Amino acid sequence: MTEKKTLGDYIGIVIVLLMAFGTVFVFSASANLNQELDLHRFYDFRSLRQILFFPLAVLLMYSLSRFNYRRLSLTKGLLKSPVVYLLGFSVVLLIIVLLPQFGTEVNGARRWLRIPAGPASISFQPSELAKWSLIFFLAGFCDKFCAKMKLFWDGFAPVAVIIAAVIGLIITQDLGTAAFISALACMILLIGGARWWHVLAPLPLGVVAFIAMLIRSPSRMSRISAFLHPEKWADSAAYQTNQSLIAIGSGGLFGKGLGRGVCKYGYLPDDTTDFVFAIIGEELGFVGTAAVILLFVIFVWLGILVVARCRDRFGQMLAAGIVLSIGLQAAFNMGVVTVVIPAKGIPLPFVSAGGTSMLLSAAAVGLLLNIAKQSAAQNLLGDEE
Repeated sequence: MTEKKTLGDYIGIVIVLLMAFGTVFVFSASANLNQELDLHRFYDFRSLRQILFFPLAVLLMYSLSRFNYRRLSLTKGLLKSPVVYLLGFSVVLLIIVLLPQFGTEVNGARRWLRIPAGPASISFQPSELAKWSLIFFLAGFCDKFCAKMKLFWDGFAPVAVIIAAVIGLIITQDLGTAAFISALACMILLIGGARWWHVLAPLPLGVVAFIAMLIRSPSRMSRISAFLHPEKWADSAAYQTNQSLIAIGSGGLFGKGLGRGVCKYGYLPDDTTDFVFAIIGEELGFVGTAAVILLFVIFVWLGILVVARCRDRFGQMLAAGIVLSIGLQAAFNMGVVTVVIPAKGIPLPFVSAGGTSMLLSAAAVGLLLNIAKQSAAQNLLGDEE
């Protein structure tokens, strides 16, 4: 087996290690002195759900690694690509989740759909599906219309309207995810050949919309103020980030030991989701957090190699979008946990609790594995010729 053929295998190993890390620490962070696990209500416990999601995500990743990624391209026409219908379905779900009779409100935001499944109910986040659908669509669009990407009205403007429609539906309930998708979409378009000034043209409108959504939400304004002046908000808006720093700082070099952290006992909110990285820092110390960061760095490096070795433009764009999404999301989450950037509510890929994020991200990585596999086969045939 050649080095090029094992590239996808290395990516799969890195992702499985990240998911295993996440499963262990979601279980650890879920510890509660007053909690009694009842296996008859298995799905009610986040830690037990994550144990279920882990093998499902691995199975989904390796199943989609056998799916020919070229079936997602737009080369045969917009209406013949499943990506267009997937994006349309995502937009419909984004509209449905805003309706009070369907969407579930959590912490003042309506981001979740609850789907009854017998005695349990499955939560689904449409914005996560919309993010990946948009990435796949942009990759296909930049491939099919590569000659027009440098033109404003014929190339950039139509796709900008689609991006704006998706972000417009998300921003009302989830400003952090909307900002992340906006940045991600701009990067993909630039990689795809769009001009800098085309991407910067709608920036003033985006800034105005961003500021308007901040002003309309007192909680968002308080988070910004807490980031700029944490000492004034220590007991309110800055409490969570302060506890995150305490958790990481108290871990030292080697941590307190797996399961021996104390911040998870009611001190650090969202310890299994957005701030699970802080629990890793408390229990495994600098060594544990460095290991997680190293795994993401290795993933990004291997992903860049996949992009460089792929001879198909659509494959290059798709691989670049997948690697950018996971790498940037990891960087943003770690930035929030270490208070480098304001709190945004973005989970750590494959590590934070959440079935929607883990399963969809695993599916995307499965496509990345297929790109790596087919690129290795093409390069091998090219060498033989």
